[in-house]
Amino acid sequence: MKKFLYTFLILSIAILWSSCRKDFVTVPSSGQLQFSKDTVYLDTIFTNIGSSTYNLKVYNRTDDDIFIPTIQLGEGENSRYRLNVDGVAGKVFENVELLANDSMFVFVETTIDINSFSGGNQFLYTDAIEFDNGSNQQKVELVTLVQDAVFLYPQQFDDGTIETLLLGVDEEGNETRIEGFFLEDSELNWTNEKPYVVYGYAAVGQNQVLNIDAGARVYFHANSGLIVGNMGSLQVNGTLSNTEELEGEVIFEGDRLEPAFANVPGQWGTIWLTNGSTNNSINFATIKNASVGILTENSDGTENPTLRLNNSKIYNSATVGLLARTGFVEAENTIIGNAGQSSLYCNLGGRYSFKHCTFANYWNNSFRTFPTVLLDNYLQVDNETNFTADLIQADFSNCIIDGSNSLELLFDQVPNDSSILLNYKFDNCLIKFDDFQNRFTNDPLYNFNDTSIFAENVFNQEADFRNTELEDFRIGNASGAIGIGNIPTTQEVPVDALGVTRTVPSDAGAYQNITFSDDD
Repeated sequence: MKKFLYTFLILSIAILWSSCRKDFVTVPSSGQLQFSKDTVYLDTIFTNIGSSTYNLKVYNRTDDDIFIPTIQLGEGENSRYRLNVDGVAGKVFENVELLANDSMFVFVETTIDINSFSGGNQFLYTDAIEFDNGSNQQKVELVTLVQDAVFLYPQQFDDGTIETLLLGVDEEGNETRIEGFFLEDSELNWTNEKPYVVYGYAAVGQNQVLNIDAGARVYFHANSGLIVGNMGSLQVNGTLSNTEELEGEVIFEGDRLEPAFANVPGQWGTIWLTNGSTNNSINFATIKNASVGILTENSDGTENPTLRLNNSKIYNSATVGLLARTGFVEAENTIIGNAGQSSLYCNLGGRYSFKHCTFANYWNNSFRTFPTVLLDNYLQVDNETNFTADLIQADFSNCIIDGSNSLELLFDQVPNDSSILLNYKFDNCLIKFDDFQNRFTNDPLYNFNDTSIFAENVFNQEADFRNTELEDFRIGNASGAIGIGNIPTTQEVPVDALGVTRTVPSDAGAYQNITFSDDD
């Protein structure tokens, strides 16, 4: 009973005290707010495409509960920025309360039409968030680089459906389609005047040639890419970027321009050279952050390569850098770097020649079970069915094959059918193949003593790459690739991927060795 009376007394006192308490009292801000940053930089955006959302944290480090008389954009309702203050959207706010020693978030985003301004193809748009006014006013600057662009996208029909491309029809008549569109004749010359932003798959049709000028920038939205159709051609005409009078390399990447997405793989689809595409040429290009960098299928039936790939880099592919399926590819001075599976996968036979190329896979986003370079002559559809095709030729001369796994070169012969060709040759290459478990000691596919297939190669020496995490695969003075190149291939490819004249004997791979600085 006493316990009940004591509890009742305490509750009564609490109720009486609360009934006498004054309403929540705040005082005006005195200009002593603190901020998580003094400038909010919204990364480069394309015209009429909304930015990501950025945040600013506002602190009241005083012992007083305060209200901020006004929070507004400097340009008020005319500003191209949008705010969300403590959960409320708008551009002008009044009497915003902030408790003592507390904080709140202000979120910022923008969408800007570059045509509303006279600043060329890009300009810097600025404003400020103003906290209070008069002598107590504090500001946080807002800065955004706005880039004009050419936007290419599939048509949206009146019923809400999106234009698609037909990829094939199965035995039951079911169609396989993908969102995309054929480029018009007026859209077949991509210049370096403005970047190109592609939604869906842009397709090059029969007897069309897509020319991409040196210095062009191509950005793909998610699930987007390029398709080169039957009798279509892709010509990428990049040049060496460090030559002042030239426009530089062509870059293909995703359309998320924020730094956080700079090295995120799988942001877009692929450059797909379909069966029957012809005379494709890619020079001085960087292809990064795709699902598959380049997918090339079959040849055009001639004695000319379907794809010539020179002085180019394919980086950070979610699955495969270059996937060639019964392809016909010639490559020189090309670097194919990190990928979730293989840097290079020559699948279902084909014809290939690689000279002074670097294949290096130091993928660290997940566990990788595939080698850097994989060659086979079949495609398994199910447990009972295989498609097969001859690997007529796969020549690697003065190349580097390296990575973070022990075995970075593997061959896969179609089971129980040695009549299907699996021809390959490696000469003067630096190859990582550390078979410490002796799995392949008696496998005839790996007879490294057969000089008709493996000639003057160097195995398991350090490649000494400059920075594998940044995919900088230039080699240093300690590289096992130094001076192992053969002279005939060096004479065919006398300068490296950076325009440096090769020594004789040359270094294997796409680069001549350099001396790293102390900061490397």
